[in-house]
Amino acid sequence: MTTAEPSRAIETAAIEDTSLLAFYREMDLPERRTFWSCFGGWTLDGMDFMIYTLVIGSITALWKVDAASAGLAGTATLLSSAIGGWLGGYLSDRIGRVRTLQFTILWFSFFSLLSALAQNFDQLLIARTLLGLGFGGEWAAGAVLMGEAIRPQFRGRAVGSVQSGWAIGWGVAVVAQAILFSLMPAEIAWRWMFAIGALFPFLVGRLSTTTSLGNAIAIFAVAAYAVFFLAAFALPETRGRVLYADG
Repeated sequence: MTTAEPSRAIETAAIEDTSLLAFYREMDLPERRTFWSCFGGWTLDGMDFMIYTLVIGSITALWKVDAASAGLAGTATLLSSAIGGWLGGYLSDRIGRVRTLQFTILWFSFFSLLSALAQNFDQLLIARTLLGLGFGGEWAAGAVLMGEAIRPQFRGRAVGSVQSGWAIGWGVAVVAQAILFSLMPAEIAWRWMFAIGALFPFLVGRLSTTTSLGNAIAIFAVAAYAVFFLAAFALPETRGRVLYADG
């Protein structure tokens, strides 16, 4: 009668860490840049969408706009975002996901800045409608980019974490309102709320790529914010008549 000798070596399989945040430690640099770029885009979307709801009271009081017209600007933004989503998908296939994401965030931020400089409600309505194109395009391009750039074993947690940027954007808007409206008159504070969006392309441009386009986006953010600063406090055309609404 023979007996089998027990194995001297027991093979052990490596156990993957499936905790919520473990995926980030395993990401390489391109994946991390993609993650933070998309996260910044989602945060910008959530922040700007919330900003309008926070400042709508100041806008209606300043320009004597009725509630239906004020709500139209929010509706127009969402409707144009549907078109922006289709255009974002089309551009993603033609010029690439990264460039489309950068372009849509740049577009979104530019029209957020124009919203801050609007001198009547009609101008604000046009700026918000055009902003919606970038709003929808950023969601489309960012979602596709995350699906392609992030490895399958990390993809679900990464996309879920990026989606949380929307809620963080809402929180940033509320904190910004509390600070700005306590430091400035409402006639000025609402403009600075929209101008905050000009800062995000700087972060996205630096994180998403090292190419000349990324550098150009970062430079735009700094230049745009400087222009708004001058318009708000230095230019005689806006210093008294527009920002302070003296007549």
